Amino acid sequence: MKNLWILLALFMTAAYPDAETPEEREVPIEDVFSPLGFDSNDRSEIIVTGVLPNLCHKSPNHEIKIVDKKIMVTVTSLYYDESNPFCPELEVPFTEVVNLGILNKGDYEVVVNQKTKHEKNANLLIEEAKSGAMDSFHYALVDYVEKKEGSRKVNLVGYNPSDCFELDKIDYLSNGKDTLSVLPKMKQVKPFCAIKMTPFKFEFEVPTVLKKQKILLHVRKMDGRSENVVFDQAMAAPELSE
Repeated sequence: MKNLWILLALFMTAAYPDAETPEEREVPIEDVFSPLGFDSNDRSEIIVTGVLPNLCHKSPNHEIKIVDKKIMVTVTSLYYDESNPFCPELEVPFTEVVNLGILNKGDYEVVVNQKTKHEKNANLLIEEAKSGAMDSFHYALVDYVEKKEGSRKVNLVGYNPSDCFELDKIDYLSNGKDTLSVLPKMKQVKPFCAIKMTPFKFEFEVPTVLKKQKILLHVRKMDGRSENVVFDQAMAAPELSE
């Protein structure tokens, strides 16, 4: 059996000489989402979505270059030649969070996969920080966003590291185009915060303030990062009034 596999490998190498030599290629981009609500003390992010054409493409990577007020992002994937017979034709959607770090205030131009057929553009607004804190509020430590089929309601699910915080309210910020920044704000209800992993599930109804069919829910988290999920408004029927 071992000799059979060796012969098969040798045959594949001879028949498909490029099949085992991967290279980096830019990947098709569908959307670039730029959340509102970052200031000059925050670790800013943009979110890129797209589709890997087949299983010859591996998980995407990205590189960032910032010059003045222009942010250039290159999203690539390690690609194996299509002659590889072990390359199923299966499209794989991806969501790539691009951490831009701390940026100075201003309006930034964002270009993804510049000068390729997959180029996408967006704008990112960074406001001036009002305090020295990284975040003005304590946010819930959301682990994932649970969508409900046929509904505009979603659940924010996760664990808080202590039971001394409770949900105060869930606010949102719209960028007026395609992204809602969801802000699950917590309040401290005990003077001492002992370590106690406390599960939660908070319900949030996605407001009908954006016209685009597919929008991004950008949920800010306690650790300064975010959970991101694409929400298809055409698949979410309005809630029936009681």
